[in-house]
Amino acid sequence: MWHSKTFFKQQPWIGRPMVDILFILLPPFASLLLVFLFPSVFQNKEGVTDAGWVVLVLLIDVAHVYSTLYRTYFDPQAFSKQRSILIAIPFIGFVIAVMAYSISSQLFWRLLAYTAVFHFIRQQYGFMRVYSRKEASTKLSVWIDRIAIYYATLYPLIYWHLSGPRNFNWFIENDFVYLQSPFLLKLSTVLYILVIGFYILYEGRRWILTKQVNFPKLAIVAGTLLSWYFGIVYFNGDMAFTVLNVVSHGIPYMALVWIYGQKNYLQPGRGSRFLKIVFSKYGVVVFLGLLFLFAYFEEGIWDAFVWKEHAAVFGISKMRLPELNDTLLSFVVPLLALPQITHYILDGFIWKIKKDEFKWNNEG
Repeated sequence: MWHSKTFFKQQPWIGRPMVDILFILLPPFASLLLVFLFPSVFQNKEGVTDAGWVVLVLLIDVAHVYSTLYRTYFDPQAFSKQRSILIAIPFIGFVIAVMAYSISSQLFWRLLAYTAVFHFIRQQYGFMRVYSRKEASTKLSVWIDRIAIYYATLYPLIYWHLSGPRNFNWFIENDFVYLQSPFLLKLSTVLYILVIGFYILYEGRRWILTKQVNFPKLAIVAGTLLSWYFGIVYFNGDMAFTVLNVVSHGIPYMALVWIYGQKNYLQPGRGSRFLKIVFSKYGVVVFLGLLFLFAYFEEGIWDAFVWKEHAAVFGISKMRLPELNDTLLSFVVPLLALPQITHYILDGFIWKIKKDEFKWNNEG
């Protein structure tokens, strides 16, 4: 007989079950439901409204980038152990970014876009692997999971690249390279259907044989599949793409940092006094407040000197600000993008599961 309490207790949660469900597993499904319930808002071809931009881009997308600080620069022990990496990555990233922008602003944004795409894909793979850590697996099952999660993200991107520009961009217009190829598009679509079908059959067979279901892992795969397909392929609107892309990525990442902080920094001898306050029971206000503050400050500078699209949000619509020439922009833009660049690269170092704890990759 099936018992819900036993079922949920046996699942490989990262934190408390409801925290995992609400903030890691649910976001892509909730976002998709929102798009379907309010089609006139999310499925139109217009850009993101100011209100939507504040919630989705400023408070989630940009804010989640700064959550890495709690895991790195704000953690005295992590900074002491990984000082060389934490200093070298932003320095090298800035130098490369300045060189790229000096050659061409298009080259800079293209490199940044593909780095971001890689980061987004790897996050979904990472969550899938975390939720698979207690699962009885074989080399075959591991590879099947990998193919499923990777192709769930790669097919929409292949579709985007092979079918031409959409009514939205990752960062700026033409930051991707497009190649019109109906044959490759059909081939990749057939492969997509086959991968999905095979994965469903494989997991169904596993459930029949073992009588066990890894609910979080399957939710990650399904959420990734739905959010990436509907956000990029099915819908062709900036608002739909933004909500499905940003919410499904940013909220789970912040939740992961929060779970890590509560598990580690509240232990005796771990974390500074500041981190113990941030990750205390009611510290979530400070946790999010600092992220929102950093995001607001960064985006304010972006808007003042580069984008000039949301002046009213930052109260600078009546200010006469100087225009930056190309030489200055080649330093200012990479500097403003440095938190993103550092976040994308550091994320490949700081998360690794060993003995059910998140550790740095080079801690062995």
